Amino acid sequence: MTRTLLVAAVAAVSATPALLAGAAWADAPAPVIDNERVTVRDVHLRPGEAAPAISHVGDYVVLYVDGGQIRSADGKMARHVAGSAMSGHGGATSDTAIGSPAHEIVVELKDTPSRTVPNTTGLPPGFPRPGSKKVLETGKVRVWNYTWVPGKPTPMHFHNTEIVVTYLGNGDVAATTPDGKKTVTHHNPGDIVFNVANRSHAEELVKGEMSGIMLELK
Repeated sequence: MTRTLLVAAVAAVSATPALLAGAAWADAPAPVIDNERVTVRDVHLRPGEAAPAISHVGDYVVLYVDGGQIRSADGKMARHVAGSAMSGHGGATSDTAIGSPAHEIVVELKDTPSRTVPNTTGLPPGFPRPGSKKVLETGKVRVWNYTWVPGKPTPMHFHNTEIVVTYLGNGDVAATTPDGKKTVTHHNPGDIVFNVANRSHAEELVKGEMSGIMLELK
């Protein structure tokens, strides 16, 4: 009987990591985007309350929509300003906001071939552009901050990469292609979209206000 109980206990302990991993995935917020290239989760941090755990198979990036003092799952404290970004690999994250709420966008980078395309248009790339600020670059991504200014359209440009865009304002942005076709899209604060590569256009804010965090996939 004693031997049977001991074997059962050992088996239970051996299974613990797998059970914890399963629980982490079960607790993770549902993706707002999940395709062949990325899985994107929108995570709101409440002061003093650990966020649901997210397990990371490979590389990931965290974009800070609303920053602040944040404690990571390993107990380390760091201040992340709004619009900043950090990268990591593997493990699990479960951040806690200290003092005030925070808002993270967690982007899992899947192990798939790059879909960056050559720029043969003669147009400048989508980024950098006048007024943009690069806040992070790794071997797989570049992250930019950008604010659209009324009456100041961007130059006509070519997007040779896929981009995850988190919109931070409430307004309408018009995109005009080289042939003159214009499309106006409204975005609300916190909207997250995935844009494919191989696109040429100029952009202009035509209503409201708008800024964003742009993650380019290399």
